[in-house]
Amino acid sequence: MTEHDDDHAAALMRAAQQGNQQAYADLLGLLTTAARRYVRSRSGDVSWMDDAVQEILIAVHRARHTWNPARPFAPWFYAIAAHRSVDVFRRAHRVGQRETVPEDLERHATPVDDGSDADTVDMEAVRAALAALPARQRDIIEGLKLRDESVKHLATRHGMSESAVKVMAHRGYKRLRALLGNAPEDEA
Repeated sequence: MTEHDDDHAAALMRAAQQGNQQAYADLLGLLTTAARRYVRSRSGDVSWMDDAVQEILIAVHRARHTWNPARPFAPWFYAIAAHRSVDVFRRAHRVGQRETVPEDLERHATPVDDGSDADTVDMEAVRAALAALPARQRDIIEGLKLRDESVKHLATRHGMSESAVKVMAHRGYKRLRALLGNAPEDEA
């Protein structure tokens, strides 16, 4: 952000803090470009660029009341941009550790046709099996596996210890396997 951009952003933020919605919209447009340049200069053209820009803009929106009009705008903005882009990078890295890129799958896949449909998932059966679980156990499994929530978050939400959430999830997985015909029911 140039000195001129810093002055312009500061003027827009002052107007936005006084309730000028057009100034706020103009500020977000300016910050979108600045955030994109910031992320690109530190990480290159990464797949999570748009996520980082969005996270930065949301953080600016949430923290807009903390900016002091007597101080320069750019350092405030870049502090937010630095923290949010690191968070998005870490999240992308974590997800990248768990997921395989489709082209990697194609390169390493060895097709086996044994006449069975062992790899097909009957989503209706999965939904029915999930519905058969007690509500809290179902919510924990859906939270962990479908909504990518942390054990800590689920423990807090359900008023349980993290260990209790893990045990409940483990028992739920066993019960699901039994309901789906992948394990004897007496294991559940």
